[in-house]
Amino acid sequence: MDSTSVRLNERADEIIEELKTGRRPRIFVVSGPSGVGKDAVIQEMRQKLPDFHYAVTATTRRRRPGEIDGVHYHFLERERFEQLVEQGEFLEHAVVYGNLYGVPKQRVRSALAQGQSVIIKVDVQGARTIREIVPEAVLIFIAPPSMSELLHRLRDRKSDDFDVVIRRLNTATQELTAAWEFDYLIFNETDRLDETVEHIATVIHGEGFRINQREITL
Repeated sequence: MDSTSVRLNERADEIIEELKTGRRPRIFVVSGPSGVGKDAVIQEMRQKLPDFHYAVTATTRRRRPGEIDGVHYHFLERERFEQLVEQGEFLEHAVVYGNLYGVPKQRVRSALAQGQSVIIKVDVQGARTIREIVPEAVLIFIAPPSMSELLHRLRDRKSDDFDVVIRRLNTATQELTAAWEFDYLIFNETDRLDETVEHIATVIHGEGFRINQREITL
């Protein structure tokens, strides 16, 4: 092999190494209307995709039966939440049905620094905010199979008054139009949670092979 061929092969090996090291941790945002099943999806994803960092949202709403502080949400007093807002400690925050919600920055930043991809569950409004702050984030919209099924799920939770359920249903109608702003659309069909999570896993794994991945800075 002549010297020119040797140099070309060496350069080719350098390119291959650059491609191998070009993969970076990502942020995946799972969103959709209230009642679509985001909590159940995330719970199942934790089992099937345990190597990811799952951001826990902070909220001022009351804890529902079975919810664990620090697992399902960080439950904060309104005064403490507002202090953190003033300190710029949220990736996104918003008022939803009279309660405050926000994704703490620091733990997301730490996970990315350790090379760990992050999965964030937020409402549609929060997903829009994250897209503005982190254009590299991958947005996944979870949709219900029908509005009648969404109403059934909202009423089945039995954690909200009927007027709140109707308000959530009306908001969901508006939120559905935001689906076109997302990168991926997945329907959460009734009694097919495993299939929904499998579709999301396919998206996540596929995004891992995307070339020219940009580093995310917060």
